[in-house]
Amino acid sequence: MDILRLATAGSVDDGKSTLIGRLLYDSKSIFEDQLEAVERTSRDRGEDYTNLALLTDGLRAEREQGITIDVAYRYFATPRRKFIIADTPGHIQYTRNMVTGASTADLAIVLIDARKGILEQSRRHAFLTTLLRVPHLVLAVNKMDLVDYDEATFERIKDEFTSFAAKLSVGDLTFIPISALHGDNVVERSANMAWYDGPSLLHHLENVHIASDRNLIDVRFPVQYVIRPHKSTDPELHDYRGYAGQVAGGVLKPGDEVMHLPSGLTTRIKRIDTADGPVDEAFPPMSVTLLLEDDIDISRGDMICRPHNRPQVTQDVDAMVCWMSDERPLVPRGKLVIKHTTRTARVMVKELQYRLDVNTLHRHEDAERLDLNEIGRVRLRVTQPLFADDYSRNRATGGFILIDEATNATVGAGMIMENR
Repeated sequence: MDILRLATAGSVDDGKSTLIGRLLYDSKSIFEDQLEAVERTSRDRGEDYTNLALLTDGLRAEREQGITIDVAYRYFATPRRKFIIADTPGHIQYTRNMVTGASTADLAIVLIDARKGILEQSRRHAFLTTLLRVPHLVLAVNKMDLVDYDEATFERIKDEFTSFAAKLSVGDLTFIPISALHGDNVVERSANMAWYDGPSLLHHLENVHIASDRNLIDVRFPVQYVIRPHKSTDPELHDYRGYAGQVAGGVLKPGDEVMHLPSGLTTRIKRIDTADGPVDEAFPPMSVTLLLEDDIDISRGDMICRPHNRPQVTQDVDAMVCWMSDERPLVPRGKLVIKHTTRTARVMVKELQYRLDVNTLHRHEDAERLDLNEIGRVRLRVTQPLFADDYSRNRATGGFILIDEATNATVGAGMIMENR
């Protein structure tokens, strides 16, 4: 079974945590003791119903305020597919947490309160999911029970969001009216909305096609570790030299001609090993070990690709950066550490080109710094060449994080843009 990684987004109190709790509950993915604990906590809080949001809101501050603060990950499976859910916060001051949760997602669910319609934070999160190149977007219009399951309300929100999405690069957009509290159109189709002829949310999640979202054209294999086992009793391992890593793009097969960067030397793949033994091909996101026909000096941070399909080799990087530090701002001439695929190097901020207003999409070209949760376009100079692609082409080789040298804390997340 394949794995679908999905993130929830939307404004505060739109019902993200309740929706995930409903998915887990109705798909029978909760242990009895978990459910009993949630029922007991709901009673202690004086609520006359089982508050399924408590399944994901585990921090004391979250439960006291009834909001999500940090990203909560939950796992469940159906007979068709496995799921990893990131429940991300809706508050504006937790934008960095939302970016973290959505950065690896295959699909994002943006929730809208049917009574309130599309709010500023709804637009913000929709924009961020498209900036992060999440391939599939579901607009779930929640709390339909509070508007008497009115079709006109759903259609109005659908039309408004469609016109807003025209400004964004949305790949696949689906609209589903739901009630997370009562379970309408979450796992089963709702009898209360006979006018809706689409699938339930879970049916859509089980059947959305994600295999083609991975880049299967450009072969990219960042080397993470060189494996040299030494076992004197096994002569097979005396000359074993394997290069371990996770396939970031393309399809690799034994006999394929490949090139090593930065040396530019070419060789062929002799064998592809996994924890379960050799395989005939490797593709994203498999973790494998490559054995090559020739001995080449390869180490961590290097890249294996095709001779006639290479990533960009550059020390000057143009990128959109989401700043995640409240300790220090991003300023020109600032020095940081960049981690891109398996390569780590020092980097300097050459230029802050503009700060982006996420709500209006206006570019502030007079900006002198980026503070916590702000997003801007920057130009970086790296001490070592990076083997990179545009983020729109490959999220694995187009994304990076920035690290504070002094504290070793992650202070920024970046997406490499093509030079224009």
